[in-house]
Amino acid sequence: MTAVITPRKALLNEISSREPRIARGFSKDGIPGPTSQYFGVNILGVRQLRDKLPKEVFASLAASIRHGKKLDRAIAPVVAQVIKEWAISRGVTHFTHWFQPQTGLTAEKHDAFFAFDDDRQPMESFTGDQLIQSEPDASSFPSGGLRATWEARGYTAWNPASPVFIVESTGARTLCIPSVFIGYNGEALDEMTPLLRSSDVLSQKSIELLELLGDRGVQRVFTTLGPEQEYFLIDRAHFGMRPDLVMGGRTLIGAPPPRGQQLEDHYFGGIPERIQGCISEAEFELYKLGVPITTRHNEVAPCQFEMAPYFEETDLAVDHNMLVMATLRRVALRHGLQALLHEKPFAGINGSGKHCNWSMSVIADSSELDGLNLLKPGKTPHQNIRFLAFLAAVLKGVHKHSGLLRAGIATSGNEHRLGANEAPPAIISVFMGDMLTRVIEEIAAGKSSASADEQMIKLGVAKLPEVQRDNTDRNRTSPFAFTGQKFEFRAVGSSASIAFPVALLNTAVADAIGEITDSLRETLKKTKSVDDAVLKVVREAFKESTPVRFEGNNYSEDWVKEAKKRGLPNLRRTPEALKELVSKQSRALLTKLGVLTKEELESRYHVDRAAHHAGDGGHPGDSGGVRVPQSAVRGSLAVESRGYRGNSAGDHGESGGRTGAGTPGISRRPERRHGSRRGEARRSHRPGRNAHLRGSRYHGGSAQGVRRAGAFGRRRLLAAAEV
Repeated sequence: MTAVITPRKALLNEISSREPRIARGFSKDGIPGPTSQYFGVNILGVRQLRDKLPKEVFASLAASIRHGKKLDRAIAPVVAQVIKEWAISRGVTHFTHWFQPQTGLTAEKHDAFFAFDDDRQPMESFTGDQLIQSEPDASSFPSGGLRATWEARGYTAWNPASPVFIVESTGARTLCIPSVFIGYNGEALDEMTPLLRSSDVLSQKSIELLELLGDRGVQRVFTTLGPEQEYFLIDRAHFGMRPDLVMGGRTLIGAPPPRGQQLEDHYFGGIPERIQGCISEAEFELYKLGVPITTRHNEVAPCQFEMAPYFEETDLAVDHNMLVMATLRRVALRHGLQALLHEKPFAGINGSGKHCNWSMSVIADSSELDGLNLLKPGKTPHQNIRFLAFLAAVLKGVHKHSGLLRAGIATSGNEHRLGANEAPPAIISVFMGDMLTRVIEEIAAGKSSASADEQMIKLGVAKLPEVQRDNTDRNRTSPFAFTGQKFEFRAVGSSASIAFPVALLNTAVADAIGEITDSLRETLKKTKSVDDAVLKVVREAFKESTPVRFEGNNYSEDWVKEAKKRGLPNLRRTPEALKELVSKQSRALLTKLGVLTKEELESRYHVDRAAHHAGDGGHPGDSGGVRVPQSAVRGSLAVESRGYRGNSAGDHGESGGRTGAGTPGISRRPERRHGSRRGEARRSHRPGRNAHLRGSRYHGGSAQGVRRAGAFGRRRLLAAAEV
């Protein structure tokens, strides 16, 4: 009797026989050339413009970028001409203002260089006005009520600090001009504008403090960022078999696989050949765009990976991270793979985050201060007094505005991840490490009337060593950890734009720096020594921020109880976290510092609430922006809580959930196959070994909303998956 080959069996046979695709790249005699030969070939930044612009024009442009000043419009025509000639020489035919509306994606409208001269002869044209400003339709993007449907006028404006770049797609080449997006009356409608405002206010507050400390000649203080991007790569055919993955970016039903991550052998393991080809090609495309990717490796969960760049100035790092996500999705398709950026695409295994390594640096006239990392310990008592002052400001800001920082990372996708398997919980706390914790606690408890120099020597802080891996352990459960010369904000979701969370962090720290500066001014009226005054102010800041410092296991139930005693908010659900955006304290902070107006803040709150209620989340780019019906999401919760969030062949499950610091009612114990949760109706569910999509129907108690898709819906989704 001839064995019947089922469609699923045929698909598995086909996948197992696929050959890896050779990654595209520069090569000589079959050997890839050095990355330095082609790094940045598709960008035109300030360094590349040095040899192309007149000396005085370049000096003006470079000064506006270095000092964060407004661009002189008089130089725009000259700069535009140079950019046009470079782009055309690279085969570019169109240009676009590339911006980041509140959709989680980027947006662009392509215009041709093509025009006619006075004699109606065809020519290439690109003016200074076209470089600096464009006009998209402001009524068709999320605005939270700031713009009505009939109020369509909006503007994009070039951000010269981020280099223009060329995107190559199926033979077409387009010049992209990184821009901000504002409404007709100047309202912020994008992710980048609040970030740039927060950077300006942080710089202003930091310069004021530095001048009080005696560090003069500082022109600008800016933040640096290095976001570590986590993601899953699965076969495109498996992805197409799962309408829940196609529509929502995550699985809703299915049985756990025979093997998940129990053996812990995937992390840092050998990268599979087919995956290696995909990642290498993505890196090649990113290197051409000037994205400094330095690290790639297997992550903890099966089919999960990470790539990390060298740190850059924050607004540039944000642009580059958006390019990383877009490039991963695009290149994966070339290799027959699907990149999943959802924070929790599969139950029972690790989700994906975006660890943001954040620090503060100085641009100054003097060589001693220029390039200084304010979060790096120094070699003299004064340098370490300065380090402690800014360290105290970060702790003070995170403590005072922890609810606001939690709101900045609040998405429905991230809600599934927080509090499980190396993902930090919903309680915002700070990890400092043994050495710095000892120093902070001794300063906070100090009662000596000795001078600052004497106290610093006594504490061993006069020559504080650099905090490297042998001085500070790493706490992978901490949402905000000091890892040596920087803080790692580990709670940001993998699919999110990092612009808004970092804007809120900048704002919180700027507020704390301002308060420390004010306190220092008052203390200096009574104390002659600046260092003595700083140490007194720092002591009070360390005392005040004591509740937010935690060195233990953030997953433990004991920490949940302790955090409650300390008065730290535990905002476990996205709606309650988002309310922090419009709390009295947050309104006062953001409006006082000019990061968001009251109207902009209200609109952003409504946009985020609407995004949460529109569907279960996931990055729109994972599935073309289609959301799972809410009936499907609600109906699947009981199934999902028992660990059946989906496994077709090649997908993987996990063992572990969340603590009380994450989503209510989900523990880190193995998930039960039967029963109810928090009053949900018990459902009879007996999954077979392959309780996933098979043939023309679902198995295993799928939700009614998903079941209604029927055979026609599945054929349509599979057809879309093949495109």
